[in-house]
Amino acid sequence: MTARISATGLWTPPNSISNEELVESYNSYVERFNTKNANAIETGEVDALAPSSSAFIEKASGIKARYVLSKEPILDNDIMAPRIAERPNDEISVLAEMAVKAGKQALERAGRKPEDVDAVIVACSNLQRAYPAIAIEVQKYLGTSGFAFDMNVACSSATFGIETARGLILGGQAKSVLVCSPEICTSHMNFKDRDSHFIFGDVATAVLVESEEKNHDGSWEIIGSKLITEFSNNIRNNFGFLNHAAPEGVGKPDKLFVQNGRSVFKEVVPMVAQMITDELAVNNIAPDQIKRMWLHQANINMNNFITQKVLGKDADISMAPVVLDEYANTSSAGSIIAFDKYNDDFTAGDIGLICSFGAGYSAGLIIVRKT
Repeated sequence: MTARISATGLWTPPNSISNEELVESYNSYVERFNTKNANAIETGEVDALAPSSSAFIEKASGIKARYVLSKEPILDNDIMAPRIAERPNDEISVLAEMAVKAGKQALERAGRKPEDVDAVIVACSNLQRAYPAIAIEVQKYLGTSGFAFDMNVACSSATFGIETARGLILGGQAKSVLVCSPEICTSHMNFKDRDSHFIFGDVATAVLVESEEKNHDGSWEIIGSKLITEFSNNIRNNFGFLNHAAPEGVGKPDKLFVQNGRSVFKEVVPMVAQMITDELAVNNIAPDQIKRMWLHQANINMNNFITQKVLGKDADISMAPVVLDEYANTSSAGSIIAFDKYNDDFTAGDIGLICSFGAGYSAGLIIVRKT
């Protein structure tokens, strides 16, 4: 028995913020901060903030815009954060609502009904709560059967979720598993930090993984996979349910997204390139047999370097398509967005790979062949 990807779903928020809009807001904040703290800056007690620019953002990351759930408050100098109203307990949570929208699209594309799904996995970086599981809420509002659970492996959550779904299928626990990755990444962004305020966006994806007996022509057979983790503090977010136990820490910058970007690039890129190279060899697949790599959408320079290392040469952008220019970094959803948008030219027998990587460190690889 094998497992296959039957369909994907993608839900995109209606609001987008361009680099120009974000920079205008940020630079206005910088001007206010430097003016307010002019004396302290002059005496060296406080460091002056440096302005940003669209050119800086695009060169550093390849990002040109990002979709967000809450636009105006992010651009408001008095707030500079999203504002997403808390919902009553008897109303669907915002994260579950996003997952349901992406999940419905995946089911429609596969020609499946909710009752055809045996399990739901919500695999994402930014879970709204500890319990009850968001996945069980998605199960309720989608109307699926079986069981559901959440999992978090940061930016690698979707690929880890796909491999977990495959394991459930091969182990006989399910024949159809829906993996949803709703990401509200802007919720943990520090929009007052020049080096990271542009990185993330909001989105939701879904992947329907099924046993071969349920699949139709045009699905994607999973022919190889690899998961790896290695602990590192270079990407971290300390905001969690224990904050109330240490109230003096609430509001500190490390409660939001922080990273050591140079170290991440230096350590993660070779690790991921080697993982891909090794797993291709295990499956007797030569690099030139890969038609496309749908990579994690964090930074265009990382993706270019990984592609070059795996192929041993420079490659056209179509080999590793980019969506982060439009979506920014959407954590676990990024590689799935790329897969969703750039696979129409595949024919039976063509091979591609989905790869994500991020905090942990973690990295997940799924090798697929078009049926």
